[in-house]
Amino acid sequence: MAEQQQFYLLLSNLMKSGRDRFVWMFNAKSNILISCLARSFSQMAAVLLRRLMSSSFEEVYPSLAIDVQTAIKTELLAGIQSEGSPNIRKKVCDIAAELTRNLIDDDGNNQWPEILKFLFDSVNSQDVNLREAALHIFWCVHLNFAPTFQKKFHDKVISALLQTMEDQTNPRVQAHAAAALINFTEDCPKTLLLPYLDSLVQHLHVIMVAKLQELIQKGTKLVLEQVVTSIASVADTAEEKFVPYYDLFMPSLKHIVENAVQKELRLLRGKTIECISLIGLAVGKEKFMPDASAVMQLLLKTQTDFNDLEDDDPQISYMISAWARMCKILGKEFQQYLPVVMGPLMKTASIKPEVALLDTQDMENMSEDDGWEFVNLGDQQSFGIKTAGLEEKATACQMLVCYAKELKEGFVEYTEQVVKLMIWLGSLTCFSRVRVAAAESMPLLLECARVRGPEYLTQMWHFMCDALIKSIGTEPDSDVLSEIMHSFAKCIELMRDGCLNNEHFEELGGILKGKLEEHFKNQELRQAKRQDEDYDEQVEETLQDEDDNDVYILTKVSDILHSIFSSYREKVLPWFEQLLQLFVNLICPHRPWADRQWGLCIFDDVIEHCSPSSFKYAEYFLRPMMQSLCDTSPEVRQAAAYGIGVMAQFGGENYRPAFTEAVPLLVGVIQAPDSRAKENVNATENCISAVAKVMKYRPECVNVNEILPHWLSWLPLNEDKEEAVHTFNYLCDLIESNNSIVLGPDNTNLPKIFVIIADGVANESIKGEDGCSKRMANVIRQVQVSGGLWTQCVSALNETQQKAIQDLLNTA
Repeated sequence: MAEQQQFYLLLSNLMKSGRDRFVWMFNAKSNILISCLARSFSQMAAVLLRRLMSSSFEEVYPSLAIDVQTAIKTELLAGIQSEGSPNIRKKVCDIAAELTRNLIDDDGNNQWPEILKFLFDSVNSQDVNLREAALHIFWCVHLNFAPTFQKKFHDKVISALLQTMEDQTNPRVQAHAAAALINFTEDCPKTLLLPYLDSLVQHLHVIMVAKLQELIQKGTKLVLEQVVTSIASVADTAEEKFVPYYDLFMPSLKHIVENAVQKELRLLRGKTIECISLIGLAVGKEKFMPDASAVMQLLLKTQTDFNDLEDDDPQISYMISAWARMCKILGKEFQQYLPVVMGPLMKTASIKPEVALLDTQDMENMSEDDGWEFVNLGDQQSFGIKTAGLEEKATACQMLVCYAKELKEGFVEYTEQVVKLMIWLGSLTCFSRVRVAAAESMPLLLECARVRGPEYLTQMWHFMCDALIKSIGTEPDSDVLSEIMHSFAKCIELMRDGCLNNEHFEELGGILKGKLEEHFKNQELRQAKRQDEDYDEQVEETLQDEDDNDVYILTKVSDILHSIFSSYREKVLPWFEQLLQLFVNLICPHRPWADRQWGLCIFDDVIEHCSPSSFKYAEYFLRPMMQSLCDTSPEVRQAAAYGIGVMAQFGGENYRPAFTEAVPLLVGVIQAPDSRAKENVNATENCISAVAKVMKYRPECVNVNEILPHWLSWLPLNEDKEEAVHTFNYLCDLIESNNSIVLGPDNTNLPKIFVIIADGVANESIKGEDGCSKRMANVIRQVQVSGGLWTQCVSALNETQQKAIQDLLNTA
């Protein structure tokens, strides 16, 4: 009875305020944990303490006295060492990991150094339980420390884990070490892993061979499963650097897939299939091809047995993912296997989730452990969904996306049935990953269908369009909504003028109007919350997250407008006018910088794609655009500078007076002392490009001869690749017309021009396949025939620049 009373006291104290509740929970957990008569209660206390750590840490922990904080840390480490129950010890380890996560500052520094010493000491101890506990925390720690943890402790961690994996007398310790190694290598930067690659591979190979023998002789498989996944993780991180080790592993891995056919080995077989496909993707087609046929036959044999597999067979999800990787490896050659893989894939993607509307009593009778999740609907009712199979369903949908992306017209035979499935999946409210995959597939499926001609393509688009527009209006999840809006924009860009009828425009206009009005309303509500008496840093963090979500949706509104303007041009302006005032509101000076940035981007599209017709709206955007050239936000400056550039290129005669004002402002931004700082460089390069466009398309508005020497000194552009092409093309115009200012007296500027071109190639601002690169290469070749001048120009280049010039000549 005493233990029961103690437990009830624990529960009653959960009603206390945050700090008191935390301290009381810690004390209760400590007291109960050491009581051998109250195991069930100590387990509950540990669970509740971890939840408090994760949900209320910022609320209470920092306000605790230092000695209380120290006591918590000390008690946790002591509890891990002394606790006799494996189940409770694991939960205490989870608390320690959660506390560690919370004690990492914004710079990635760990505020609990004792935990690291404890972990390293425990992994090397003789106490098996302690080693297991430390490895469990290591397993969690990749989430807590990465990538700082890898950078600071990679040497000690890899060494400790490999040493522990060699403990043949304790398979569970080996398995824990392998699991921790998997998580560590998954998040470890490639550059940090490579120095240890040879040692890692040799250890993993020795352990794999030993555990394969154990499997044959004793039937034990736990460690082998983890080791196979470790090999896959290392290969995935090492990529092409894994090629020398390929032959060390592939024969054994194929042997496992071929022979591990017993029911109890299904997970091992699935993980091995995953490992083979990840290695193949890492080493590339050339290295993998000699084994590709044999591997495909093994996969095909497994695939043909799918009808005999149970729905929860772990091989299914591994197979589905492996087929997608094989598709990426083989490319178009994978098309021949589609008749075999598509049936099971469509079956998995088509699984209908089991749902139920339950009262409170029924819900209590159904455990979350049985694979059900519940959402409280109020009035004593809950909506339940059985989650078993949903992950596999989402994976299958993503694989369909992969096939459409990789195979394009080779996937056309399946587009119709996949489109029908994806539209149905897009209407499901139960699983966001499925809806994301459904949205992502739409433009890809249209690309696949192109090969069958415009009529078939139009029919497919009509089937999609209504569903996509409806989803934009009804989707509740902002992450899913952004993907739907992005895909809708891509579809419009692909289908072009005529893809939307009057009803579509009317419905879409109403939806976008609603999104923008909601955007403004949400901002007002957030400002009001900042005036509340309980406003603090934590509230502000939540408000910032909400604001980020709203702004991201605003970027997708901009995407849709961009696709419509680029497709319909000035014909769409009457429809645009119903939204005009909302976009004008976005660029008001008092609005947040993100509003002004994306509002300007929308008017940039109006100018670029509606040509002189855009001038009728100049009274709304021209003055804000000029003012924004000197804005404190680089993103706003960039959007304004781009607008000036397209105004010169496409805007027409009416904009001429604007350039006299704009060019000095652009030059001022370019010549600012910090104009090339990382945060400013994109805005600056857009200003340089805008000046070039004004000189090229509106030379009568500026003194070109005065500006050109300065402009040449600002080149090349290295960050904004699209604008770099404009500037290089204009440079070619000037060189090809023998412009004396650019070339200099007696061509004295040519060495400088060679440096500009070489840097452009080295930074991939100029690419071998575009027209600009051919023009640049011709400039180089003309100089080549002049021996002395060529020598002078080449001598001005360093080794990297010389290689870049040679690459340009070889490819263009």
